Amino acid sequence: MALLELHHVETYYGDSHILFDLSLEIDKGEVVCLLGRNGAGKTTTVRTIIGLTPPRSGRITLRGHDVAGLPSFRIARLGIGFVPEDRRIFGNLTVHENLEVARRTWGDGDGPWTVERVFELFPILRERRRQAGGTLSGGEQQMLTIARTLMGNPDVLLLDEPSEGLAPLVIEMLGQQLGRLKASGLTIVLAEQNVRFVSDLGDRVYILEKGMVRYQGSMAEFLADAGVRQAYLAV
Repeated sequence: MALLELHHVETYYGDSHILFDLSLEIDKGEVVCLLGRNGAGKTTTVRTIIGLTPPRSGRITLRGHDVAGLPSFRIARLGIGFVPEDRRIFGNLTVHENLEVARRTWGDGDGPWTVERVFELFPILRERRRQAGGTLSGGEQQMLTIARTLMGNPDVLLLDEPSEGLAPLVIEMLGQQLGRLKASGLTIVLAEQNVRFVSDLGDRVYILEKGMVRYQGSMAEFLADAGVRQAYLAV
């Protein structure tokens, strides 16, 4: 059984039909990349998983239990963390306060991720720990958003376009940090347009177009198939 599965999901924004019969499988410890052009349905897919845009039909299962339609906070407590594209840090709070606000407080309150551990993953945040979140650079804010999400000790991390708007050197650094998360065994769903960014991270690829899965395969198979990249990702 996969850790996280989407079964024939249909999602709408009002009367607009966005996701069509969408099915995905994410196994424990793997990095699954959702690729596609702008408007393909990548963001809607991760928002549907976390409950911000609930599916109108279909099932979403975490460890075999259906979570579709649950409030987002309950889905988060069950073990899914979400890093949105717009980051949404608390600009008036310090870096350390942003992390403390997100510390897991339900259940036994214990888990592998602590402030000290996220500082080890993102050393720049240790240097900025007393600085207001709103004064950080875009790359530092992205790191803070990921670190804050890790403080909830998720089993699955959803990232929506994490490289968007970042300088190439920052993207390279972020890729290294996500590689360390992968090596730790964390399950990651990565919605992206930047193929170069995900090529060293991903285990498997789903390509979305107009809210439907058009291709799925291993990262190696995807990188070897220039025709697929040209058909679904070339601008």
